[in-house]
Amino acid sequence: MSDPALDALVLPIENGFVDLPEPARVLFSRARAGRALTALGRSGLVCEQSFAPDRDALQAAGHDVTAETRETGFDAVLLLPGRQRQEARAQLARAVAKAKPGAVILAAAPNTEGAKSLETDFGALLGTADKLSKHKCRVLWAEKDGATLDPDLLESWQALDAVRPVLDGAYLSRPGVFAWDRIDPASALLAQHLPDTLSGKGADLGAGFGFLTRTVLENAPKVSGIDVYEAEKRALDLAEQNLAAFKGKKTLTGIWSDVTRGIEGLYDFIVSNPPFHQTGKADRPDTGQGFIRSAARGLKPGGSFWMVANRHLPYEHALSEAFASFEIIADEGGYKVIRAIKGKGH
Repeated sequence: MSDPALDALVLPIENGFVDLPEPARVLFSRARAGRALTALGRSGLVCEQSFAPDRDALQAAGHDVTAETRETGFDAVLLLPGRQRQEARAQLARAVAKAKPGAVILAAAPNTEGAKSLETDFGALLGTADKLSKHKCRVLWAEKDGATLDPDLLESWQALDAVRPVLDGAYLSRPGVFAWDRIDPASALLAQHLPDTLSGKGADLGAGFGFLTRTVLENAPKVSGIDVYEAEKRALDLAEQNLAAFKGKKTLTGIWSDVTRGIEGLYDFIVSNPPFHQTGKADRPDTGQGFIRSAARGLKPGGSFWMVANRHLPYEHALSEAFASFEIIADEGGYKVIRAIKGKGH
């Protein structure tokens, strides 16, 4: 798939506007794989990515990947910031902190997904910036200069995505995680319809900060344990903290993975609010369809799959192919709750 933001990000290097020293230690934060990545080479490149599908793509392309590096003093730092403003500001401040004095910081975003805000924030923090528009994206770059850098802003922005209590202290969360400071309506609707008769070992696919898993454990006493699957490690780490009260009482395993590539098992039941976006705004029903197929493969015969989705998303065909039967048990507020049963021959 094309990645216009990645293509734009490396243009200043490819076009000679930015010269990297030889050899150069380069940090690529929120890194993504793609043809444009070859402009950076591999020697001295540290790829940082906490989202499993992008991590997997980078590893498949031969890059070493870490969720979060502790190294500092980089000659250059590249960033593809998230869409959430507080998270993006924290990522930019962290990029600056990771760079050594005189190093160059580059960041890019699509025009429809925060490029204007990125330009404003880049200039506010670094004092000056060069920019280039290409591929319907904007790329900005500047050297880390103590004379123009705003140290107070740097310090305050670094803390913007810190872990904090939300929902009157019931959960811990942080900006950048899906529905980070609330229970999203789809998950809330599914939680209302999950029966207290669930039993055995289950899984939560795309668990976020752990709301559905905790709902099941609080209301279904016959559940022995749950495998908690989440593609975003930042969310998975939060889920582990939010489920701490059940440690030693239930078997809980956090699994940082791309569910569409398959899951473990076999499970007695699975719950899920599948994501329908990846890095952009466009609907990605193929992701939810992948969740459905993985859930079917991961269930025992007769096992149940409980999912919620936006009403308009085309999941029925995938459900009919993967399961012996399914039914919509709730349809309200623009969401549908579905229960599917795995047949003995599936």
